[in-house]
Amino acid sequence: MARGTVVQKIIEAHFVEGSRETGKPVAIRIDQTLTQDATGTMAYLELEAMNVPGVKTELSVSYVDHNMMQNGPENRNDHLYLQSVAAAKGVRFSPPGNGICHQVHLERFGVPGKTLIGSDSHTPTGGGIGMMAIGAGGLDVALAMAGKPFRIPYPKVIGVKLTGKLSPWCAAKDVILKLLSILTTKGNVGSVVEYFGPGVATLTVPQRATITNMGAELGVTTSLFPSDESTRVFLKAQDREKDFVPLAADPDAEYDQVIEIRLDEIEPLAACPSSPDNIKSVRELAGTKVGQVLIGSCTNSSYRDLAMVAMTLKGRRVSESVTLSIAPGSRQVLEMLARNGMLADIIASGARILETGCGPCIGQGQSPADDTVSVRTFNRNFAGRTGTKGDQAYLVSPETAVAIALTGEFTDPRTAGIEYPNVVEPEVFEINDNMIQLPGGSGEIVRKRTIGAPPVNQPLPDELDGVVVIKVGDKITTDHIMPAGIHLKHRSNIPVYAKVVFECFNEAGRPTFAERASAVRDSGKAGIIVGRDSYGQGSSREHAAICPMYLGVKVVAALAIERIHSANLVNFGIVPLVFANPADYDSIGENDSLVFHSLRGQLRPGEPVRGELTKADGTKKEIVFNHRLSAEDIRIILAGGMLNL
Repeated sequence: MARGTVVQKIIEAHFVEGSRETGKPVAIRIDQTLTQDATGTMAYLELEAMNVPGVKTELSVSYVDHNMMQNGPENRNDHLYLQSVAAAKGVRFSPPGNGICHQVHLERFGVPGKTLIGSDSHTPTGGGIGMMAIGAGGLDVALAMAGKPFRIPYPKVIGVKLTGKLSPWCAAKDVILKLLSILTTKGNVGSVVEYFGPGVATLTVPQRATITNMGAELGVTTSLFPSDESTRVFLKAQDREKDFVPLAADPDAEYDQVIEIRLDEIEPLAACPSSPDNIKSVRELAGTKVGQVLIGSCTNSSYRDLAMVAMTLKGRRVSESVTLSIAPGSRQVLEMLARNGMLADIIASGARILETGCGPCIGQGQSPADDTVSVRTFNRNFAGRTGTKGDQAYLVSPETAVAIALTGEFTDPRTAGIEYPNVVEPEVFEINDNMIQLPGGSGEIVRKRTIGAPPVNQPLPDELDGVVVIKVGDKITTDHIMPAGIHLKHRSNIPVYAKVVFECFNEAGRPTFAERASAVRDSGKAGIIVGRDSYGQGSSREHAAICPMYLGVKVVAALAIERIHSANLVNFGIVPLVFANPADYDSIGENDSLVFHSLRGQLRPGEPVRGELTKADGTKKEIVFNHRLSAEDIRIILAGGMLNL
């Protein structure tokens, strides 16, 4: 087990109960929470269902940054509910236009050494400032706001030693892309990445936050940096030096695994379609024509990133073959660019300015044309996430993106003949928190007609007669399970949103997944989903558990299930199982029967679960499953989910 690490120190300072043995459950106290509107409505509905009069954390913030388009009343209905419930429950509220939750939280609220969980998978952005910041489902965040500890397996700690210094036109984004090429997006469940070494001091907090943000794509619990002089300088510039706490690993700290990355050997990289770990050098892609460039998202929309872009664009014109759109990460960043003239340089180049929000990163607008290469500084390029089927989305740094925008094709920015801008971090940022709304007021909660309620499951039956409703392959993301984009506005209305579960797998002339699952449910049987490796990767969206549960799904069986999704399944009473023999995945087909006898009795920590498979031709076979469920997980599942306890 790792010893003397920053991770271990933060866990120890927040330890509530459990084990300090790697892989065993540990409960930690949570200092701060954040929610965003796409997941927050359900989180606060769940908090209300717990009859909690007010939050018990040191700080909780509700952000609106996802559903901004307001095509119809649904989005604004959600915003009014979130604003009013925040005021009633003691939560600060960041309205539309104030910025992306992770960017704003880093600037205005993040504190080294504190714990933070957020109902968004990119909450580890806070690791850039030395927080133990973890993405979770909305129900877990609601429980933390209610004062309950957060439970995780005691993590394995992967130490990433950074040496050297980044060369001009090579960026923090290239560092995390390099690590993704090494660790990939799967096989890292139960781990935390901790950065150390002399190269750390050469990176600013915004650069570190880029790295920890996209660390979510590794499938790790979180990523974090130490808190040092660079952290103090950043906090001082944000007029928050009082929040500075030095925090570093011991000189003799031991890690479970060590990876060394030489920053001076990093080159511009790109994640190719359609996975963040499909890495190639920009050199290899040189000359590939590009039709769209997007700069922004919670990964790359800091002042430093956009100032570099503005300085590069000044006096130049975006290629006529490219549309360039830029979304600042926070109102603070946008206001500073406006005041120092950089925003004018961006506009003069032909770029479009988008709202300070998530926007196209989650398929909310800016979908590329058919057969068009889209280059983005975002963190995910899952197939179809852009809103265009068959999309070709690449992920790159702002340095590479701006070079491509000027040339109209993949271009290594080191070869573009442009002097690398010398971006000087401001000694004092523009501080204006007047949009942050403090709790208080009448306490009346606004509920428009589109605000539903969290559905409640039934206790797990002892005899589970199941039918395989769908069988899917590797790397099924929560985007595959619950599509975002135009459907996001239905997240407060589960019966409507559930209609598009696995929409991307629906076939013409065949009942949809929702129709098939509903038919199984209405027949008195349980729905079963079968997946392969790395099932449930990506977003923290608990709707990928809630909506299947609403449709009658009781079991998800796969070769591996990602951490946040597995926790969400547990929270809503669905049993996450792993094939003991991977070859058994091939034995199961859609519409097969899978019966679990005495399932409630079979569920024991560390014990296998046995099911009886019956094929369409009547042949039978026993299938053995494993699981990582703790005694507490099992208690929740038996009750039919956390809301039943």
